[in-house]
Amino acid sequence: MTNLLYNRSAYIRTFTAQVLSCEAVGEHYIITLDRTAFFPEQGGQGCDRGTLGGARVTDVQIKDGIVYHTTDAPLTVGAMVEGEIDWARRYDNMQNHTGEHIVSGILHTMFGYDNVGFHLGDTVMTLDTSGELTAEQLSCVEVRANRAVWENVPVEVTYPDAAVLETLEYRAKLELTEDVRIVTIPGWDVCACCAPHVVRTGEVGMIRIIDAIRWKGGMRLTLVCGERALLDYRMRQTALSQISTALSAKAEETYDAFCRVQNTVSEQKQEIVRLKRELLAHQLASVKETAGNLCLFLPDADNDTLRAAVNGCVGKCGGLCGAFSGCDADGYRFVIGSEHIPLRARAKEITSALNGRGGGSDQMISGAVKASETEIRAYFTAFTI
Repeated sequence: MTNLLYNRSAYIRTFTAQVLSCEAVGEHYIITLDRTAFFPEQGGQGCDRGTLGGARVTDVQIKDGIVYHTTDAPLTVGAMVEGEIDWARRYDNMQNHTGEHIVSGILHTMFGYDNVGFHLGDTVMTLDTSGELTAEQLSCVEVRANRAVWENVPVEVTYPDAAVLETLEYRAKLELTEDVRIVTIPGWDVCACCAPHVVRTGEVGMIRIIDAIRWKGGMRLTLVCGERALLDYRMRQTALSQISTALSAKAEETYDAFCRVQNTVSEQKQEIVRLKRELLAHQLASVKETAGNLCLFLPDADNDTLRAAVNGCVGKCGGLCGAFSGCDADGYRFVIGSEHIPLRARAKEITSALNGRGGGSDQMISGAVKASETEIRAYFTAFTI
């Protein structure tokens, strides 16, 4: 069994230990020690990183009470080595994990909900609840969680004996009977947990619920705490400042300014559609009737416009009526119609000749081709029923 120094204190940054084993696995080495301050991956939280005897620790796992450290260099069995924890990563995890306990405790107290899923990643943390919450309820939870931080209460770690454990009300995902590590935040939460935590809630700094979605009958909350919350605030403030500047509006008036721009854009789009239809009508009016085929090229036309053009001209020809939009470099989208030719049966013939694909009904087909404008026009000129 490895002596787990992080259970003695989460604030141990450096330590010495004896190397018990070193096994090469591919380009890495698996190291066991008589004791360690490295927290292994478990309980939804990633492992600590750092160095051991100058070797870089890239992964830490625990199995049957033995901690296995993955390093990028070998260590001598029997040697005493110094370990150093990546403190920035450790402390970030401590802030966030303690913040999660506060939020989970509040959810349990206020609504009777359980934390049924937890993942502490490198940038955000997710918490899955057993029930749904409204936006107003989430806002209330966030305020209460930060009040727990402001109160700066102690975070206590204990190992109650079996008799005490039987009388203790605490949160736990599994049935636990021995060596149960209880993390208590007086007035806010009591939970079984194996991870390092800060010693007072004030160290969490700030708790922010930045996203919430329905998830498997409950909610998946995305949280950031401590420095992560500060960085998230700065990112959002920068984005808001840039948007408000672009809209020539005060920060608190940004949404109203955005709505005005959105309405203006919507009106302009409608006007553009009207003008395009008017222009198309003029273009179609100038198309002369023919016993052969018609081939129309309409720059920047969407599929609805191509279809309208074909519907407007298909009666003016005795063969194919095609409308194309695009360019030689990227290819063309098309709609082809006919009142005299069953197009479904000849769709493959037509599209293959133009290096494209498409399909549809006997009256109309659509798709895309890679042929040039010159090649398309030549095909329509030569096409016969």
